[in-house]
Amino acid sequence: MIVTPQPQKMTVEAYLDWEPCQELRYEFVNGAVFAMTGGTLPHNDIAINLLTALRPHIRAQGCRINIAHAKVNVTPSIYRYPDLVISCDDRDRTALNAIQYPKLIIEVLSPGTEALDRGDKFKEYRSLPSLEEYVLVSSTQINVEIYCRGEGRLWLYTAYQVGDIIPLESVGFEFPIVLLYEEVSLEG
Repeated sequence: MIVTPQPQKMTVEAYLDWEPCQELRYEFVNGAVFAMTGGTLPHNDIAINLLTALRPHIRAQGCRINIAHAKVNVTPSIYRYPDLVISCDDRDRTALNAIQYPKLIIEVLSPGTEALDRGDKFKEYRSLPSLEEYVLVSSTQINVEIYCRGEGRLWLYTAYQVGDIIPLESVGFEFPIVLLYEEVSLEG
């Protein structure tokens, strides 16, 4: 999704009241709101393939899986919309407004959001003690990158390409990378 900054500034409380009434989704970062505008068909197809593959396994574990329209409360002043989020924390099972204890966050990269997903969003997500894995999936080529939490502030990086099996250690699931790109027309 492409992020478009909006001119208004608001409090967290005002954002939480205002945003559900809007036609678009808006991320909130330190008083600024950013409209989440349309993504590409490959982006959407990849997200659907991810959800379809993961949902039965995640539900069987008693975890919650959400896609696109579920925001994550990263800090008291930051709310983000990842492409896919999984929480296995009991406190998130009945959440109505935002996930607060994600275990796994996946972003499907688009040319307009790649820098944000790799930069500020990853920096913000790393501050979540519950987060064990952060996954970046390319929408222009067959490529997946996984960051796994290590000891202390260490994050372990692994890249996957054509022919690889993707392990999502945080949720005990693995699948062939081609599953993500099934019936997807790549942009690049």
